[in-house]
Amino acid sequence: MTLPADTFASALLDWYDRHGRKDLPWQRERTAYRVWLSEVMLQQTQVRTVIPYFERFVAALPALPDLAAAPQDQVLALWSGLGYYSRARNLHRTAQICVAANGGDLPRDLDALSALPGIGRSTAAAILAQTWGERHAILDGNVRRVLARWHGLRGWPGEAATQRELWRFAEDHTPHVRVADYTQAIMDLGATLCVRSRPHCARCPVSSGCVALRDGLTAELPTRKPSREKPTRDTTMLVVRDDRSRVLLERRPQEGIWAGLWSLPEIGDPRDAPQRLREHYGVRTADGIALTPFVHTFSHYHLQVVPLLLERAISTGRVADVEGRGWYAPGDLATLGLPAPVRRLLETLQEDIP
Repeated sequence: MTLPADTFASALLDWYDRHGRKDLPWQRERTAYRVWLSEVMLQQTQVRTVIPYFERFVAALPALPDLAAAPQDQVLALWSGLGYYSRARNLHRTAQICVAANGGDLPRDLDALSALPGIGRSTAAAILAQTWGERHAILDGNVRRVLARWHGLRGWPGEAATQRELWRFAEDHTPHVRVADYTQAIMDLGATLCVRSRPHCARCPVSSGCVALRDGLTAELPTRKPSREKPTRDTTMLVVRDDRSRVLLERRPQEGIWAGLWSLPEIGDPRDAPQRLREHYGVRTADGIALTPFVHTFSHYHLQVVPLLLERAISTGRVADVEGRGWYAPGDLATLGLPAPVRRLLETLQEDIP
């Protein structure tokens, strides 16, 4: 027997008053910009990881017009390491749209806000609830887990029918008062107690009405996404360095994996590296040295990377003639948006190779 929605909310708010997180960086100065930035960063990323990125981001770009005016490279460099880089590109694009069409502010209308790149219904609701206390239900990953367990709802949350049920539950439970506190409380509950593995049910403020706890289903709910074996793809990354320790980088296409980031040239067969460098980049190098391979996992596949170090590069100048390519010294790398594994590889080379 489940508790009424108002009892659920009141129990959760009482717990939040005693145990909730109230001093997160985006709560100290709760503007729409800061809430929006935090909500986007928190998509698929934990709070403890987000905090230093958030603080660094707002120190560099303290307001929405600053973000809109920033070069994409600066935005991606500030984001570098958080992953899911489409979030950063969407932040940048949305800021530019708001400056052009909304006076430099995020819209206050749920539908208009939801329609902006990278926001969507739940993030829009969180912005409006957290910033202005408007009554809008949220349904991020933590909230889906809490509601699926509490109501004993089976079905993968990515399926339309399951999603509709979860939204209905979310709407029913959202109170008409203290909405900002409630949205933070239910997110906190999912992040700290109602976690995916080994939830802390004994400390949960709403455990008395939880169907999953009652029926021994906490390990099964929410239903996991049907699994598929991820394929593995192979690539060779060319770490081309000249006698000034500069590395050859090129910007990736604006679509696809690591879109818009700076990365190393790639090639299928490492034996083709000298010819490709001569023909496509106008670069001659010493023989390549294979470095330690590594695997980077994306949502849909594993990428097996073999780095090939090619030293003493001599360039005809054609690199500089092509937009989106360039030679970068070690001190320049911090200003570029680089994929995390590429940044780690280059940092390791700086430490280990003279």
